[in-house]
Amino acid sequence: MGANQDRNPRAEQTVCPYCGVGCTIQYAGNGKATGTAGPVNTKGEICPKGGAAYDVVEHEDRLTEPLVRENGRFATAPWETALSRVTDRLTEIIDQHGSDAVEFFASSNCTNEENYVLQKIARMLGTNNVDNCARLCHSSTVAAMSERFGAGAMTNTLDDLAETDCLLVTGANPAEQHPVIFRSYFVPAIRNGATLIHIDQRETDTTNAADIHLDVRPGYDIQLLNSMAKVILDEELVDESFVEERTTGYADLTAHLDDVDIGSGADVAGVDPETVQEAARTYAEADRAAIITGMGMSQHACGTDNVHALLNLALLTGNVGRPGTGVNPLRGQNNVQGAGDIGALPSVLPGYEPVTDPDARQRVADEWGVEPPSEPGLTETTATHQFGDEIKAAVVFGENPAVTEPNATSVGAGFDELDFCVVIDLFETATVDHADVVLPGSSWAEKAGTVTNTDRRVMRMRPNADLPGNARRDLDILTDLGQRLVDQSDAFDYDGPEAVFEELTRVNPLYAGMSYDGIGDSFQRWPFPADADSGTDVLHTETFASGEQTASLAPVSPTPPADAVTGEQLVLTTGRVLQHFNSGALTRRSETLMRMRGEDVLEIHPDDAAARGIEDGDTVVVESERGSVTVSAAVTATIRPGVVFCTFHYLDPLANALTGDALDPVAEIPEYKHSAVEVRTPAATTQE
Repeated sequence: MGANQDRNPRAEQTVCPYCGVGCTIQYAGNGKATGTAGPVNTKGEICPKGGAAYDVVEHEDRLTEPLVRENGRFATAPWETALSRVTDRLTEIIDQHGSDAVEFFASSNCTNEENYVLQKIARMLGTNNVDNCARLCHSSTVAAMSERFGAGAMTNTLDDLAETDCLLVTGANPAEQHPVIFRSYFVPAIRNGATLIHIDQRETDTTNAADIHLDVRPGYDIQLLNSMAKVILDEELVDESFVEERTTGYADLTAHLDDVDIGSGADVAGVDPETVQEAARTYAEADRAAIITGMGMSQHACGTDNVHALLNLALLTGNVGRPGTGVNPLRGQNNVQGAGDIGALPSVLPGYEPVTDPDARQRVADEWGVEPPSEPGLTETTATHQFGDEIKAAVVFGENPAVTEPNATSVGAGFDELDFCVVIDLFETATVDHADVVLPGSSWAEKAGTVTNTDRRVMRMRPNADLPGNARRDLDILTDLGQRLVDQSDAFDYDGPEAVFEELTRVNPLYAGMSYDGIGDSFQRWPFPADADSGTDVLHTETFASGEQTASLAPVSPTPPADAVTGEQLVLTTGRVLQHFNSGALTRRSETLMRMRGEDVLEIHPDDAAARGIEDGDTVVVESERGSVTVSAAVTATIRPGVVFCTFHYLDPLANALTGDALDPVAEIPEYKHSAVEVRTPAATTQE
């Protein structure tokens, strides 16, 4: 199954396949990629992952032939055999159990066109059971911002953040996770005099550039943010004209905050009250203050409420609707924004219009000839809990849920309960281990289409290599499946990705005025109405995206973490580091990145290590009620006492064997950032 090494590589500007920054790269020869001067990385700068992006394209582990499971083992098969197996089994299951017995996993690491076709297949088959890994990173951010503002994306642009006077970075480490954004946009603002406030339980490279650091306890962000809001009220730092003209609910919020004691709130959050006051003043007194938020805020069972509390700060101080302000989530994969934009979510159609909206369904029906279902489908986090029961089959496109879902051991067992599973991917991942059919797809270097970056720029991807062996382009696989599965087979008769995009602009109002020619080598930004000359940079200037002039201020009460810590347990929190990406299926096959990685470690504070007889470099066992992993300890004062940290990128250790099933009740995002664990040396475990 090794890849063909004679692949006719060529240099065409495309978009890096890793994080949501949207850097442009191209093939540079000798098996390497290089940065090109593009819309975001204007000087051609890239991070180590971008430089190593070509490593996986010609990797010897690439899947190049379809695989079909026979008698418990995979055997290579012709495409017709594999596709017929998929068609027959899915049709049988739908005929017997209904369309809602199938869950479709879209991919935030694949193009808008590919994801659009996948969600179209699901909906034309009669189900809204389609989701993508945005569910696992920023769905709570999108939920809160959509409810209050009418749009869940960055309110501002990377370019205008250079005009800010204050950067409030919470639950994010952009210096490592989005280094081009940090160095090319944040650092110039800081050099221009902007103050950086960093809220994170770890001291990271981002903290090193900060003026103020609040090392909040995981799970207690609301107490901190409510305390900051109380400072703003008590010290009369409210933007009264903005609050009067652009908000509602001020009296309710002030009444709620009357009961907040700043000292007590800071104490519960584990931070110094004077530092809380300093941070609140700094943010509120700035002429233009921008919030940058990440998964440290969103990945909680109270993630949506966390973001609601954050939005209160922006609204109270009038930091919405102007350059250099706003609330700006940093997205994790190169098309996590676009996968949501085009409707690869169970409750919305392309353009974030609810599936319950009859007018939106009719507009889609006018294009497809079939009206989508009117009831929201299952999120992927709920669906995995129903594998083998209500859910009988899964179509997994370019994602690895056996690693990325919480309580991974239980999820893996659920996959084995399915009647059928088909995976489209590049490598034999942990999810492929549970598949019945595997279809070899295309890497970033072999596909054309568009992706949408973290500040709403739609950009074009172009091929830099030919396909290896007998692999096929993802879009061709999906359109073939659509023609086989759906009665209206001509609905999937596209002449390439541009034709798909043209259809997408007719059903997605946010993209209505866009075109491939208009994007060219640059970008177009949504919202881009059909009758407009260009897209919109700063959202919510005169009215909010909801169409209303006002947004509500929302009282938010703290919710304790779902995974309570008892006895000598510590809090496990997880995240990314510079040289890694998502489930690790790509980065662990990159020789360049593997040389950088060393081994994964568990960061633990010296006080916690000493209490457990742990020394730096020791092997330790980390256990929760869901499982255990073995990992090396890194004893460091850069993490707060009572908290341990490891990444979620590795099969070994598989951090998500430890994380829990608790979900945010609104967004159904898992609580990755607060898991109660025991940490012991193997010897201590044996003695017990």
